[in-house]
Amino acid sequence: MKNLIKFCAVTLLIFTGCKNEKVANETKQELVQEIIAFDSFGTKITKDAALNSDEMLAKYYDLKVGDTINMKFSSTIKEVCSKKGCWMKLLLDDKTETMVRFKDYGFFMPLDANDREVIVEGKAFVQKTSVKELQHYAEDAGKTKEEIAKITSPKTEFSFEANGVLMKKI
Repeated sequence: MKNLIKFCAVTLLIFTGCKNEKVANETKQELVQEIIAFDSFGTKITKDAALNSDEMLAKYYDLKVGDTINMKFSSTIKEVCSKKGCWMKLLLDDKTETMVRFKDYGFFMPLDANDREVIVEGKAFVQKTSVKELQHYAEDAGKTKEEIAKITSPKTEFSFEANGVLMKKI
């Protein structure tokens, strides 16, 4: 009887140990697939728990100028700085976008990244952007002098400081 109990206990331990190894292997395979599917910039982040752009827009509407929240969301790149890739604009809906800069200018995006899907993680906030800064961004985007001259008033905009970005590979 004692031998039967020992046999059952050992068998249970063996099957439990093997099961954990299988889960660990599956996790490794998922991580490898994630690395293959995305180019990573800045701090290493995962795609898990990212809001979509509609959910992020709703979060922005709850913020006032000066409020900041830590977020992760996915969107499509509308525009990237044409000089260095030091900022990008992400679509939140058909008419609304967020200006994304990179923490401490620690990394840049490829200049040809327009229309690519990304996941960004960092701080979302609402800010009032000065005319001078808006004109600078328009110049970086390759706008004409006439278009830049039309910028005459500050703008309240949704902003984001990304510490990490995943960009879906083509």
